[in-house]
Amino acid sequence: MTLKQAQFYEYSQMPVSDTTWSLHAGPDQRIYTASCCEHRGGVSVIVARYNEETDDLDYLFDVGEEGRDPGNSGRATQCKIHYSFAPCQRDGILYAATHASAPAINETHFNINADWGDIRKAFRGSVLIAYDCNRDEVLWARDFIPREGCRCMCYDPERGLIYAAGWPRNHFLVYDLKTQELKSMGRMGSINPQAIWLDAKGRAHTTNDNGRILRYDPDKKRLEELDCWIPRAANVSGWHGIVYDIVAAPDGESMFGVPWRNQPHLFRHWPLEGTHGRMEDLGPATQGAEDRDLQHPISFFQDHVGGFTIGPDNKIYYVKTQWPSKQETELNPWQGEATKVFKGIVVQLDPETNERVDFAEVKRPDEKPSHYVSRGAMNYKGDLFFGNVGGSPSGMFRLDMGNNKIIAPNEHQMRLWG
Repeated sequence: MTLKQAQFYEYSQMPVSDTTWSLHAGPDQRIYTASCCEHRGGVSVIVARYNEETDDLDYLFDVGEEGRDPGNSGRATQCKIHYSFAPCQRDGILYAATHASAPAINETHFNINADWGDIRKAFRGSVLIAYDCNRDEVLWARDFIPREGCRCMCYDPERGLIYAAGWPRNHFLVYDLKTQELKSMGRMGSINPQAIWLDAKGRAHTTNDNGRILRYDPDKKRLEELDCWIPRAANVSGWHGIVYDIVAAPDGESMFGVPWRNQPHLFRHWPLEGTHGRMEDLGPATQGAEDRDLQHPISFFQDHVGGFTIGPDNKIYYVKTQWPSKQETELNPWQGEATKVFKGIVVQLDPETNERVDFAEVKRPDEKPSHYVSRGAMNYKGDLFFGNVGGSPSGMFRLDMGNNKIIAPNEHQMRLWG
């Protein structure tokens, strides 16, 4: 079967950008993306939005400037938004929080621990921004997590609470938008989870270092360890079984997701079943044992799945890496011709049957790495968008789904986490 092809949009007005970690449908069901620069000092992340009329990107604001921490401040920069967009449909606001990894201007390396007490160049801390999508303006920018970055974020509109994972200390944080109070509910381990998600009762879920589900109950105000675990391949341990990406199924009762680890397994999480929820193992999300050399470990950058989103047909879509069978020892995605053999394949998953088929391909025209997709989203026209990590300038993909019906923001369950 001939696969559909996605169109690539590079950040032409941000040519030094090197990653896209956050891409999200806002409360207006338009696509917002973060043009990040995590390897070069002196540059802040720029938030952009896809313009359907011009078929291009509009660059909305510089997060460093809005957060009163510009790229040339001499401190480690507000260089990226890392899985930390969260929309609020009720008031038309898109919330965003920043993360850290780039050095100060004129420096080449960044070490948050070494710089922790240096008042000249230490990272000031994550900034939380509220952007009014109806008025096209930043309403406010607040100091969010002192000295730390925000690795991922989730929003509870019923309670006005934001949940976050701070980096590098990896605490589960609860922020009250009304009182502006930030509380730690405890340390989750040494490895930051890449997602926090809500169930229908408003309980927040994430994972610890070994793939165990953690649940924060806002009524009990307690972070609980559940007897529910992220599935894994039989030949690997549970270490680094943190969730990478997850999306709610159309039924509103289950979630589809994948961990950030070697040989990731696709899973379906049923958080409302029983006392601890139920986890269903749907098998390898990339290549199974028959198509890989199990004796040769490969990086998370190669063996990757991400970009989960609901499509206009109420099916789940995500992007997996595909490479030549059992050639792991010969391939390096950062070197020369090897970049061409790693493919980014869009998978279509039927939530009624769990059946999966290869649906489309994402491929940059400049042949820079295309396979690593961070996040996915659908706009009001039903087109799918995927964030690209792997080449500079960075950018995003758009997949035309041929949908002829305008999709209202409330027609699908809005993704409340980054």
